[in-house]
Amino acid sequence: MDYSKLGFETRQIHAGLNRDDATCSRGNAIYPTAAYRFPTCEYAADLFELSQPGNIYTRLQNPTNSAYEERVAALYGGVGAVATSSGMAATLVAVTMLASKGDNIVASPFLYGGTYNLFRHTLPRLGVEVKIAAEASAEAIGALIDDRTRAVFAESMGNPTCAVPDLAAIAAAAAGKGVPFIVDNTFGACGYLCNPFEWGANIIVDSATKWINGHGTAMGGIIVDGGNFNWRNGRFPEIDGPSEGYHGLNLCDAFGNAAFIAKCRVDGLRDLGTCPSAFDSYLMMIGLETLSLRVRHQVEATRRLAEFLRDSEAVERVAYVGFEDHPWHANAEKYFRFGGGAVLNAELKGSLESTVKFVEALKLAAHMTMIGDSITVVTHPASTTHKQLSAADLEKAGVTPTLLRISAGLEDPADIIADFQQAFHAAGLC
Repeated sequence: MDYSKLGFETRQIHAGLNRDDATCSRGNAIYPTAAYRFPTCEYAADLFELSQPGNIYTRLQNPTNSAYEERVAALYGGVGAVATSSGMAATLVAVTMLASKGDNIVASPFLYGGTYNLFRHTLPRLGVEVKIAAEASAEAIGALIDDRTRAVFAESMGNPTCAVPDLAAIAAAAAGKGVPFIVDNTFGACGYLCNPFEWGANIIVDSATKWINGHGTAMGGIIVDGGNFNWRNGRFPEIDGPSEGYHGLNLCDAFGNAAFIAKCRVDGLRDLGTCPSAFDSYLMMIGLETLSLRVRHQVEATRRLAEFLRDSEAVERVAYVGFEDHPWHANAEKYFRFGGGAVLNAELKGSLESTVKFVEALKLAAHMTMIGDSITVVTHPASTTHKQLSAADLEKAGVTPTLLRISAGLEDPADIIADFQQAFHAAGLC
């Protein structure tokens, strides 16, 4: 079915449903199987040489996972998607399917702590250099692209700073040098708040653990291919060239504009083993059905929390992209639906010790390394998500000892405000 002309809310429910199921079930089934029976040896051979679509082994493909992938691809308007076991797995697969030993990628400085460590430490050990730009401008990023650059990477909204780079300008800079633009769009809520494909991005990765799942019940990631990059420009012989793993098959010839996402599956999942379970994909499908409803509430709750915190005597500074004084407000207005987002940062008055007391005094809001949950989450990045960074890198990332990242949940915002107020008193901040 062609979902391209349907609204987001319709696609989040109907895309990926198996209407040919003989049981006439309203929902998709969970297929808890590791392997699949081949009716004939010829059929199996066709599967393994990629000339026949079908299921070989759940590390590569599973009917439940496929339904979930179809739904996400439809929401983004991509040519295909591959589900992974986590958001970090999605980033790892996407990058390593493009860059090899001696290559490099160029990244924005506003990165999630786990991504930062992957880029700063793990990938260099594999021989892939990561050039982290001094600022998130198209000029700074474009200046670092050279003949060995295989991708440009940025987050649509930085974690935890909520910096929103100029996606269209960065996409143009990457395209001008024949390099694909990868966007971590976790904060974009699977395209509902922000769809980087509309602004020239070529590949999207999401941590599906967050807004896609929405309830903190499953771990997962997703890679989506926009089908809008020319893989035949000479930089990517592993995609437009003979594949050693498939008897010289050329992925561009076999899969056309979906060659990259095919590589993520037939090489990435096959060799790295980063597949999700069918049960987790089933939970993601359920989460997606209410995505727009949840996110609308969370965006409004975030604004109410931001306004409360801005007026609180316990707070030194509030960084919320929905406020006009936020340095990235104009970009948020351009790239994000409602011009806000569902995460804010608050820098408390006092010290590291009083900030810890505040966090530990909360009764409703949860102290977790999580965003996009149905529960309001307060995270202290300096002691959790960004603990591994040096003092200099923490400063570059905008992470101070009293900084809190706040992700609004689905509770009544008035109850969360009251919870914050009592925790401020308990910490001696007001």
